[in-house]
Amino acid sequence: MSRKIHISKYQGNTHYSIHVEDSYGQEHHLGFFKSYIIDDIERQAEEIWSNEVEPEEDLMANAIANMIELDKKSGILKGNRDGLD
Repeated sequence: MSRKIHISKYQGNTHYSIHVEDSYGQEHHLGFFKSYIIDDIERQAEEIWSNEVEPEEDLMANAIANMIELDKKSGILKGNRDGLD
């Protein structure tokens, strides 16, 4: 992934919402501003990027996703809305 700075309009075009994305795809919200100075945003983004850490893998979520895939392949899950197949 690439590092990005996202600046978007917020609250009826009177404020800006600023997010910084690191190389692992995690978003860091810098806040809501009426006006902004790009040098300050770049400084904060550089600080985030210099301290980024690879996120830990969620083993429980991976195990549950694998069990659901096995259920789908074996035909146990039929796609009911309540999930009680």
